[in-house]
Amino acid sequence: MFEDKSFIDILTMGGWTLYVLLVLSVFSITIICLKLGEFYTKSKVTRVYFISKLVDKIDINKLDFDDIINFCDTLNSPMAVVVKSGINAFRRDENNIIEAMEREIMVQTMNLEKFVTIIGTLGGIAVYIGLFGTVLGIIKAFHNISKLGSGGISVVIGGVSEALISTAAGLFVAIPAVIAYNFFTKKIDKFIINMEYCSSRVYEILKRGN
Repeated sequence: MFEDKSFIDILTMGGWTLYVLLVLSVFSITIICLKLGEFYTKSKVTRVYFISKLVDKIDINKLDFDDIINFCDTLNSPMAVVVKSGINAFRRDENNIIEAMEREIMVQTMNLEKFVTIIGTLGGIAVYIGLFGTVLGIIKAFHNISKLGSGGISVVIGGVSEALISTAAGLFVAIPAVIAYNFFTKKIDKFIINMEYCSSRVYEILKRGN
């Protein structure tokens, strides 16, 4: 059916909803690529590595705050930012060390979740936009048949098949978006667990006075 048609021709057959889905697809893929790069970079530092290096520095340098903070600054990891906030709070002789780190965990979680909800929303609405385009296409096909006053089953099937392009496009946009949303949600949960573990571990170390 589409052997002799260009990409623009197929878009025209699908109607304006196909153009909307094309824009959403580009937007979704862009966000997915950006978040994949961000999460990959921030996942390079493992919890075991970070804690072991941090404990060694605290033991060796006898709470050399500048050295610990500089170490945290060299790492692109939410764990390092959380620990740095706790070290700074301890350095200022604050009693609410754990609260300072918990506040930073909330900030880092919000940063990690940025644009992720948009991907989930796109995955949810893309299917409905595609179905809406299909319904409009079917209505248009039957309207044209009634207006011409002629047409058999082949004409009806041809109109319906063109209308279903929107549904296929909606699924094409929605499936990767939903998969990416679930993947990013799991990764964020893992980041949160690591940040909370590091927060608790550093609090114990500082309280022991090492």
